[in-house]
Amino acid sequence: MWVKICGITNLEDARCAIDAQADALGFVFYPKSPRYICPEEAQAIAQMLPLHVQKIGLFVDVTPEEINLTCQQARMDTAQIHFDVDDAFLGALHVPYVRVVRAKNPSDVMRYEGSIRLVDAYVDDYGGAGKRIDLSWFENADRKNIILAGGLSPENIEHVKALGFYGADVSSGVEKSKGIKDHAKIRAFLQKAKA
Repeated sequence: MWVKICGITNLEDARCAIDAQADALGFVFYPKSPRYICPEEAQAIAQMLPLHVQKIGLFVDVTPEEINLTCQQARMDTAQIHFDVDDAFLGALHVPYVRVVRAKNPSDVMRYEGSIRLVDAYVDDYGGAGKRIDLSWFENADRKNIILAGGLSPENIEHVKALGFYGADVSSGVEKSKGIKDHAKIRAFLQKAKA
């Protein structure tokens, strides 16, 4: 199972996640988030990381130009688009991207069907709230194309993994406090996800 540890704010947490076999690290470029990191700080961390680890920048309500510039400055490999955009917007991006579905009801999980997407529980604050989606919503969904986020933890990842999702994206479920990771929880989460 592909795993992203999101809300990275320091090098120690990044290194712990990598040592535990995380596939990707998420950096939040949304100033209203308690896990916000400025591009300069993200770049300082990113340049210390191995090339095989994907660095993903999370964006809310910005222009394609801002995404392109921030990804270049901060050395991000991919942009995670947490708001509704049109095809012209996506066409203006110079980096690979993953779209996010903030699911309010069961039909939402079918949005962008057939493409890899991240599906998170709808919350006003754009993620990191630990809210979980009812897994029955995914009964007829193409789970092999879905990265599941929202309310994941070392306690429930084995159950989620058994349902055949492409990946898992965790933030608050492996934290001591907002923006500070619990290294024991990161290791436990990844050990179970990768078993």
